[in-house]
Amino acid sequence: MIPQNNPHANYLGIKAEIDQAISKVLDGGWYILGEETAAFEREFAEFLGARFVVGVANGTEAICLALRACGIRPGDEVITVSHTAVATVAAIEMCGAVPLLVEIDPATYTMDPASLIAVMTKNTRAIVPVHLYGHPADIEPILKFAEEKGLFVIEDCAQAHGAAIHGRKTGTWGHAAAFSFYPTKNLGCLGDGGAVTTNDPEIHEKLIAARQYGWDRERVSRTEGINSRLDEIQAAVLRVKLRQLDESNRKRVRVAARYSECLSLLPLSLPVVLPGKTHVYHQYVIRLSDRKTRDTLLEFLKAGSIQTSIHYPVPVHLQPFYSDRFGRSGSLIETEKVCETILSLPMFPELTSTEIDRICDRIHEFFREV
Repeated sequence: MIPQNNPHANYLGIKAEIDQAISKVLDGGWYILGEETAAFEREFAEFLGARFVVGVANGTEAICLALRACGIRPGDEVITVSHTAVATVAAIEMCGAVPLLVEIDPATYTMDPASLIAVMTKNTRAIVPVHLYGHPADIEPILKFAEEKGLFVIEDCAQAHGAAIHGRKTGTWGHAAAFSFYPTKNLGCLGDGGAVTTNDPEIHEKLIAARQYGWDRERVSRTEGINSRLDEIQAAVLRVKLRQLDESNRKRVRVAARYSECLSLLPLSLPVVLPGKTHVYHQYVIRLSDRKTRDTLLEFLKAGSIQTSIHYPVPVHLQPFYSDRFGRSGSLIETEKVCETILSLPMFPELTSTEIDRICDRIHEFFREV
């Protein structure tokens, strides 16, 4: 079976370094908010070109804490997309805010800036664009709109470690940004982990307090806070993997290029890269003509021991827990069409040329038979 993702292969490729880093933490006897976390925060900030990084427990809490640090309070409205991991919307609700869902660009599957004005009200305070699948959202017009309306922008970078716009990395454009280090991410640890980035010293100080009960340096709670800390073992793992990230992303780009070359003449849509954008291919997502064809191809590949996935099969506004709140929105037609026709092919840096050829051959066989 060729898996859709393979974090274990990534671990095996640098096993000795990771094992050594973990052993160092275990032998050191300091397991929460120590030197490994501080060093990772410095190194990740340098990698991104950001002033500050604050390690937290996971990507969902990273979004929530970033919103809180920007002053978002219960009842405030936050605009995001429905085509995303539900974690984006769940994080907005974690801080008591009200999510407003907008349409996507059908070419990149990221937020359509033109859709923002239709949902904004006097209670709207922030926008959370999602850099999906490794392709940056169209951040510049989003930032322009936010500046005109006095809104905060918090980037969801959970799938965009190393992606860039005109050479400037995602995670450095908004007032703050949230990263997830879930094991399948481009930069993933061996459990849960996350971080918030910002260039604003005031937001940084608020984040430092908010991730640990609102404590000041004397461990007195001065503000609202939670327990959301990146532990030392995960930070140590991330430091090792961060040194490999550029090369890992280059491998993903080579896998994507091979896919695109092999599949270019078939009746399906391949990923696009817009001018000025650097795609890091967290996923390689193809789009079929209709749902039946997509589902049939998925099963055909599965029968050939090739695992695929759908990111994401049901938009947030149609999921049972949220559907009563958002209803069936006629304004999200593109979102609904996309979710019915997309398919994520296997994508990870260790995917071999032989495996890619096997996947592409199987897809060609499918289209010869239909």
